[in-house]
Amino acid sequence: MRDRPLDVGWLRIFEAVGRLGSLTKAAQELGLSQPAVTYQIRRIEEQLGATLFHRSHGGSRLSEAGEMLYRVVHSGLERIDEAARDIRRRARAPAIRIFTDYGFAAYWLMPRVADFRRLHPHVEVHIVASQSLEDESAGDVDAAVLFGERDDFPEHARLLMPERVVPVCAPGFLTRYGPFEDTAAVARAPLLHLETSGVPRWLTWSTWLAMHGVTREPAQGDLGLNTYGFVIQAALAEQGIALGWIGLVDTFLAAGTLVAVAPEVQRQTFGYWLIPHQPATAATQSLTEWLISQA
Repeated sequence: MRDRPLDVGWLRIFEAVGRLGSLTKAAQELGLSQPAVTYQIRRIEEQLGATLFHRSHGGSRLSEAGEMLYRVVHSGLERIDEAARDIRRRARAPAIRIFTDYGFAAYWLMPRVADFRRLHPHVEVHIVASQSLEDESAGDVDAAVLFGERDDFPEHARLLMPERVVPVCAPGFLTRYGPFEDTAAVARAPLLHLETSGVPRWLTWSTWLAMHGVTREPAQGDLGLNTYGFVIQAALAEQGIALGWIGLVDTFLAAGTLVAVAPEVQRQTFGYWLIPHQPATAATQSLTEWLISQA
C-alpha cells in the first residue's frame, strides 16, 4: 500500500495512455474499463479543444498537442509520486533501511547494530545487503554505505572508513607455506581473489602487487570467490592468502584466527562512504551520526 500512487484523476489516465500507447493497456494498468478511459480522454480533448491521440487499430499515438501535454504531465506525476513516497516514509513508525555490500554488513555493521538499537529501542533498523552496488533495491533506502572513491558519490557523502588493506591467512596456512619474507614470496603462494563485475572499486591482488613492484599472472591454486564472506571463509579454511580490509577483519586478527603476512597498504581517497537520503529523517540522522562516531 505504501507505493500506491496518489489519485490525481485525469492526469494519471492521460499519462498511462500516452506511455503505453493503448487505451486497453491503460485501462488494465489502472483497473478501469476501456470505455471509462475513452470517455475521460474525450473529456480532456473537449476541454482543450484539441486532439491528443491519433487512434488506429494498432493503438493510440500521441498527437503534437498530446506530446506537449504528455511531457509536462509525465514529469509532474514523477515528482508527485516521489513526494508521496517521502511523506509516507516519514509518516511510518521510525524505521531505517540501510543498504551496503555483504562484507561490510557481515563484518562491520551487524556486530554494531545491536549497540545502536539499545541506545534507540524505538527505531527499527533494516539492513539491505547486495554484492552489486547498483542493486535495484537500493532505491528505497534511508542511507547507504558504499565502497568507492570520493568522486563516485554525492557531495554530502561522508568518509566512514578509508581503505586500509593487509594480506592475511590462517596460522596453519602460514606454517605450511611461510614464512613470507617479502612481497615476491607472497606472490608465489595461492591467493584468494574477490571477483567483481566491471571495473573493481576494491583493491585487487594485481593492484596490491603492482604497488610493491611485483607482477604476477593468476596461478594454479588460486581461488576466485564472488562475495567477501566466501573469501574470508576460504582464508580461515587455510585455502590461501586473502586481502584483509582493516575494519572488516579486525576481530579475526585480534583472535589470532587470521594473521597478517605482509605490509599494509592505504588508499586515502578510497573507502566506505556513508550516503544518507536527503532530506534525512530524525531517525536516519541519529543512525548516521552514530555510525560516524563508531568509525
